Amino acid sequence: MAEVILMPRLSDTMTEGVIAAWHKKVGDPVKKGELLAEIETDKATMELESYKDGTVLHIGAEKGGKLQVNDLLAIIGNEGEDISSHLSGAKSGGGSQAAASGGEAKPAEQPSSPPPAQQQQQSSQPASSNIDVSKMEEVVLMPRLSDTMTEGVIASWHKNIGEEVKKGEVLADIETDKATMELESYKNGKLLYQGAKPGEKIAVNDLLCIIGEEGKVDVQAIVAATKGQSQGGSPAPQAEEKAAQSSEQPSATGGVPQAQQEGQPAAQGDGRIKASPLARKMAQEKGIDLSQVQGSGDNGRITKSDIDNFRQPITNNRQPEAAAAQQPAKAAQAPQPQVSGQEGFSDTNVSQMRKVIARRLGESKFSAPHFYLTMEINMDNAMQARTQMNEMSEVKISFNDMVIKAAAMALRKHPAVNSSWMGDFIRQYHHIHMGVAVAIDDGLIVPVIRFADQKSLSQIASEVKELAGKARNKKLQPNEFTGNTFTISNLGMMDIEEFTAIINPPDSAIMAVGRIKEIVVRKGDGFGVANVMKITLSCDHRSVDGAVGAGFLQTFKKYLENPVTMLV
Repeated sequence: MAEVILMPRLSDTMTEGVIAAWHKKVGDPVKKGELLAEIETDKATMELESYKDGTVLHIGAEKGGKLQVNDLLAIIGNEGEDISSHLSGAKSGGGSQAAASGGEAKPAEQPSSPPPAQQQQQSSQPASSNIDVSKMEEVVLMPRLSDTMTEGVIASWHKNIGEEVKKGEVLADIETDKATMELESYKNGKLLYQGAKPGEKIAVNDLLCIIGEEGKVDVQAIVAATKGQSQGGSPAPQAEEKAAQSSEQPSATGGVPQAQQEGQPAAQGDGRIKASPLARKMAQEKGIDLSQVQGSGDNGRITKSDIDNFRQPITNNRQPEAAAAQQPAKAAQAPQPQVSGQEGFSDTNVSQMRKVIARRLGESKFSAPHFYLTMEINMDNAMQARTQMNEMSEVKISFNDMVIKAAAMALRKHPAVNSSWMGDFIRQYHHIHMGVAVAIDDGLIVPVIRFADQKSLSQIASEVKELAGKARNKKLQPNEFTGNTFTISNLGMMDIEEFTAIINPPDSAIMAVGRIKEIVVRKGDGFGVANVMKITLSCDHRSVDGAVGAGFLQTFKKYLENPVTMLV
């Protein structure tokens, strides 16, 4: 299906972009991550990468042409695909925008003046609702820092409200679904507003902060405009909240509002509890009674932070009474040891990285039919070869480095395993990029060793060490954790003997590596000890058959049991 690419907002003050250069023309194939065009913004000329694989079917403007933010930039899809609906949609969208921007044509049936109810609603709207914050130089919106990012978490602020900020200084650390990245200021001024506290989330293109001259910027008007409602709240959301409140919390106290009984501030005379939609949703998920929460917002309005900081009161005081009532009946029995304790639990907010891991691996597990092939490999020769190589190598070579090299060379002989299921076709890659799973505090990330089959063991060892360090410090760049064609997950260092792994999209297979252990084997007329390692290959049966996967493992085993063959 064709995908429309709109002109992105590549800086906080960008309203239009100029096509500095196209790196692809109509009819050219393009891969995810390939350079599509260079866009000249008001700040710099920036490279725009493609977000999907396909063929360039349409270009919105030629080199040197200007496009407004969110105008049609390009369409990418399957060759020969009908894109007329996308083009007509773009035209009709432009027409509606023109009308909205002051077009003279009006429908004949449009009344000359709005109904009284509408006039009252319009008069209640503040002037700030007409502010276009995207065109204000002082406004910094949450940028889209990765191709799959929909929201960012404020890891930390490097500047506090009231502090001076210079262009190029680090403003904040933003945690995306891929890594924690530094956000630099685009201008000089004073930090007047922060859109969220550390640990809180902000959706892409939502208000991140305001930078300007104190006293010359109406911060409250900008904040109200970004929320899309007046400071007092619009009638429609109030009606929705009232309906939700009446349906979720029916009154059982004869018409007396529960908030007033509890001593909490009521929002209005009808006793409706004032709370933001997000606070209501969080309270429902956590089983919190809003009538017990003290609001810290305007007029006692309950906010997200009130729900986060709320602690359930302990109301069960009947246990001591029940124990006292039962003491006479148990006097004749032998004394029982008294165990005192308190039940409890703690909730941990899910990080952006953990969300993406859950989504992608869930999609992989439940959409790709997995099957598993397990094999034992004798590591005696590999252990001897590693000892000899480390005497000469400047970088310490690990068994995992040897596994990466052996798997990469085996993929060269079995290209069917080095593939991806694309729905209507199977894509076999001519390059071999090995993903290496690295465990970090927030979950799992997969740095990529590119062209691993062409690199020496010492090169692989050095690169794996460098990328693993970056991964643990959340300093990986997007090109360092994308583009894998095969993945290796090794838990041998954690004394795991054998396990199965979930395929890492878009790969068709992943290898799970266990520990090396000694076993007793028959040698000649007697017995001896051998060092063996179990590996399990998880395969996507849509693109890799059982015989294909088994043939790959046989080649992999030959390389690892005779390491010298990897060097010739």
